[in-house]
Amino acid sequence: MRKLCPNFDKEDGLETVLEVPIPDEMFTSMGSNGFNRWQNLRTLMNARFPDKSSLNNEFLVLLKIVGAPLIPVQLSSDHVLTRPLKDCSIQDSNAKYIVQQYVAATGGVAALNSLESMYAIGRVRICGSEMRQGEIDEEVEARGKPEVGGFVLWQKNPDMWCLELVVSGYKVSAGCDGKVSWNHSSSQPFHAIKAPPRPLRRIFQGLDPRCAANLFLNAECVGENMINNEVCFMLKLQTAPQVLLAQSTSNTDIVMHTIMGYFSQRTGLLVKFEDTKLVKMRPVKGKEHVFWETRVESLIEDYRYIDGINIAHGGTTIATLNRYGADQNHKRMIEETWTIEEVDFNIVGLTMNCFLPPSDGEREQHEGTEGMG
Repeated sequence: MRKLCPNFDKEDGLETVLEVPIPDEMFTSMGSNGFNRWQNLRTLMNARFPDKSSLNNEFLVLLKIVGAPLIPVQLSSDHVLTRPLKDCSIQDSNAKYIVQQYVAATGGVAALNSLESMYAIGRVRICGSEMRQGEIDEEVEARGKPEVGGFVLWQKNPDMWCLELVVSGYKVSAGCDGKVSWNHSSSQPFHAIKAPPRPLRRIFQGLDPRCAANLFLNAECVGENMINNEVCFMLKLQTAPQVLLAQSTSNTDIVMHTIMGYFSQRTGLLVKFEDTKLVKMRPVKGKEHVFWETRVESLIEDYRYIDGINIAHGGTTIATLNRYGADQNHKRMIEETWTIEEVDFNIVGLTMNCFLPPSDGEREQHEGTEGMG
């Protein structure tokens, strides 16, 4: 991963530290020589890269879905990673026991409760499908040349995080300052998200075991399944109706958002994370309802210990977007293969100011609404 870029403005100047480390092959593809690459990279990092077609905008929507989606729950800010098993149903007590095993497999209660902040640098390879018409259950495949990129993620417990993702000619930024969640991209303006702050989905892909444990404490064990030849317990979390209502907008109704976690019976680790969201668009007069279903599945692997915490260093995420209703069915899919290049915990000097939304959007932070994100 390239973290520095030569200073082409001053021959004897210091190298520039990149906001988002990127793969060398991405930097090489950005121009015919070093100066052109630097100019294109600087334009991209400033989020002024123009999208010239609707196809690019479609790819950007899918990139946001796979790269920076949110989970519709507000995690507890306390350090309690276990809860009593008494006065629980069998399904609930099984789920709490599975979470206890997961906590032990990722470092233990004391180690996880010591986490106050973290950062991660990662590499991604993304490939998308064409928009395809047909039946909802018809399969689509990601084809074409994969796009490469990188991301940097900062997090400070309990509700503050910031993500910068750069892929090919696109940049997506998202974050939460503990009060409002927001995102913007290289072709779309700042967008604040209604309802209480929510965590980034990528954090649950094996990067923060404490957040994953707190998420599934209230889950229900619904059976077993085979994932990559591993027998896994299935934990299910259904978003409460009042939460869905709070996150709906004047144009959309969120019908359901279901979260599934698959925990290996052999290792206790989370090996698959899945969530499905169904959104109903409120119809224009005389028109039929249109539904959008987003399904995101992440296979999580390559666990390694960093400072006593067992962290996943790789995996694959597949996001499928279905549109149906009004006599039109469409389906698109995007696949992301990701690897973690660097991760660290309890970052010195990481303050609340690091998570503030962009200054040009602070005035609009209560005006935005969320539909598909």
